[in-house]
Amino acid sequence: MRLPRAVVGSAIVVVAALVTVGASSAGSDRDRGGATGLAPVDEPNERFFATGGQFAVECDYSHSARVDPIVWPGRSGRSHRHDFFGASAVDADSTGAALVGSPTTCRQRADTAAYWAPSLLRQGRPVEPAGVTAYYRVAPGVDPADVVAYPLGLAAVAGDAGATGPQPTGVVGFGCGRGGPVSGRVPSCPETKPLELRVTFPDCWDGEHLDSDDHHSHLAYSGRDGCGGEHPVALPRLTLVVHYPMSGDASDVALSSGAPHTAHADFLNGWDEVALGREVESCLERSVVCTIPESARAGR
Repeated sequence: MRLPRAVVGSAIVVVAALVTVGASSAGSDRDRGGATGLAPVDEPNERFFATGGQFAVECDYSHSARVDPIVWPGRSGRSHRHDFFGASAVDADSTGAALVGSPTTCRQRADTAAYWAPSLLRQGRPVEPAGVTAYYRVAPGVDPADVVAYPLGLAAVAGDAGATGPQPTGVVGFGCGRGGPVSGRVPSCPETKPLELRVTFPDCWDGEHLDSDDHHSHLAYSGRDGCGGEHPVALPRLTLVVHYPMSGDASDVALSSGAPHTAHADFLNGWDEVALGREVESCLERSVVCTIPESARAGR
């Protein structure tokens, strides 16, 4: 199923969405053709030299706060501490519509979406992140021509802050530098390849809800044959990479949400709709690599 496209000026804008699913192992659901898996069918957190279309956005660190407008809307202080990137005016009451056109830390000024992740703690003290890179791609098995842009206001949570054990590394994982192996544990990284957290969001949408009661079930990861079933709408696959200026011994590292296995990230779509639609159409639908981030050029 494809959503009807709306023409805005000369740009074709299609809206669709993304959020995460729970962080349990994929099991037999991963092997089915439709969008039923709880994790990607491949290992996207290691696929930084992937074939196919791509656009990417680099965003500086904005601020930290104990707010979460997706999980705890309107309840400042109820959440654990998060580090925010992109839209810089985020608070507990933020909505996607309110973020459009607001100040952003992203180099792509049309990206006024909000990205956030739990704060990284070393010996109990927060480590200020260097920034994030948001990679937008097409998952294996998905026809690029079927991919549509996220709808304004889509809420997504990838990973599980309440996890009691390891999560699939295709969903969340820590690594050293760009494109290397990932693990559920925080590795001790060399100075030339500092620590990263990589989080991949689901890429199939139910076509109706911008959020759900559990903040997961309106989205799913695509299967070998793309999207289908209760989540028929194909979206870009977002992988968020959080960069930390940290190397050396990591035995004293935790997250504000708890142990490293509670890693997760959130996305609230506040992109300019015309600009996002143009990126999806020009890059993903046509299988063109439109952006190579500076961190990739530097080999970090």
